[in-house]
Amino acid sequence: MKIAVYGQKFVKKNIPYLNQLIGYVSNYSIEIYIEKSFFNVLSSFEEFRNLNFPVFSHYKELTKDFSLMFTFGGDGTILSAITLIRDSGIPIVGVNTGNLGFLATFNKDVFIKKIDQIFNRKLHLIPRSLLWLETSIVNHDLFFNFALNEIVIFRKETVSMITIDAYIDNEFLTSYWSDGLIISTPTGSTGYSLSCGGPIITPDNQNFVLTPISPHNLFSRPLIISDHQKVHLKIHSRVKSYSLSLDTRLTSLNKENELYIKKAPFYIYLIQEEKQTYYKTLREKLLWGMDQRN
Repeated sequence: MKIAVYGQKFVKKNIPYLNQLIGYVSNYSIEIYIEKSFFNVLSSFEEFRNLNFPVFSHYKELTKDFSLMFTFGGDGTILSAITLIRDSGIPIVGVNTGNLGFLATFNKDVFIKKIDQIFNRKLHLIPRSLLWLETSIVNHDLFFNFALNEIVIFRKETVSMITIDAYIDNEFLTSYWSDGLIISTPTGSTGYSLSCGGPIITPDNQNFVLTPISPHNLFSRPLIISDHQKVHLKIHSRVKSYSLSLDTRLTSLNKENELYIKKAPFYIYLIQEEKQTYYKTLREKLLWGMDQRN
């Protein structure tokens, strides 16, 4: 068996948890590969200066014979990790060493207690759909064209709003006059879209959400569409370019560049503890229904 380990930041108090993982895989002769940048971070700690594991730095090195990827961090770490996992189908075990941990559902102590069940595949494997982006102008500098949470179009270098003409399956929908537009998956519905008034959608739904950012009319509201439909966007702005983000990755495109968004042809798989259901996560992480009166 082969596993991959990925992270971005690391603090001293989390050393025991990673050490226990290393000890476990060593006892069972499991091969462990550590992402190169994370390996360099770990090597700065005295406890890890003698690490002698192979490293990887490119998605092509994560072949389909890898059984699991362990991420140490928060949700942002998982969003970064999917740029390496892509369509390999390698399940992610998100160990939450960050703050919110909506996707990284394994508390550090729970992770250690459940490590046997994780390796024996006795926990839930949850598929998550992604967005897939294509552009009208070939742009070889455009980074990974998929997103687990959301794709966001936002005004750039101007305080003026932009206009976004939206088409669904080639039928004109409306023109959003706003600061921008969020196209979100069910996974991303609890992120930026939620902050802009979008609905929460459970991960098993086959939908996307179009959520305008600060629209300048009273009737522009979030819209839920089927993820079998395709979205076509034309952007109009007083300046030459607009900002585009895919999850945590940010770039800019010329306003003549139209966008085509659809469901990605693959899923990301997250391993989840059986007791940590989606609704329980909503209550614990987003304080769903919490009120001082009850």
